[in-house]
Amino acid sequence: MGRIEEIYSRYRDRVEFLLVYTREAHPTDGWQTDRNIKDNVLLTQHQSFGEREDAAGTCSRDLHISVPILIEEMDNSGDEAYGAAPVRLYLIGTDGKVAYQGGAGPHFLDPSEWEQAIKAAVN
Repeated sequence: MGRIEEIYSRYRDRVEFLLVYTREAHPTDGWQTDRNIKDNVLLTQHQSFGEREDAAGTCSRDLHISVPILIEEMDNSGDEAYGAAPVRLYLIGTDGKVAYQGGAGPHFLDPSEWEQAIKAAVN
């Protein structure tokens, strides 16, 4: 999140940023990763909106995220529509259309490319 936080700090006065918290990508009751175990990120798959809300709060606090967070409803319709999971960067233009859709993370996540799209949009 470090690079995303930098970009948020740089452009937050000109762009509205939102982080959308969706289903847990690597829950302890599903496909867990060694990195999550090492980093003590041990969350079960959310069974209710309240659980998802609690997990988002924990992540925000523990990862020192300052970007405002929206929490997706349990039907995961936004994730399904945008192919957002586990992580993806978007830029939505003032016309409401997708101006930038980054690659699926973590392997194809490119914050620098996203920042270039933001620069082009605000200039």
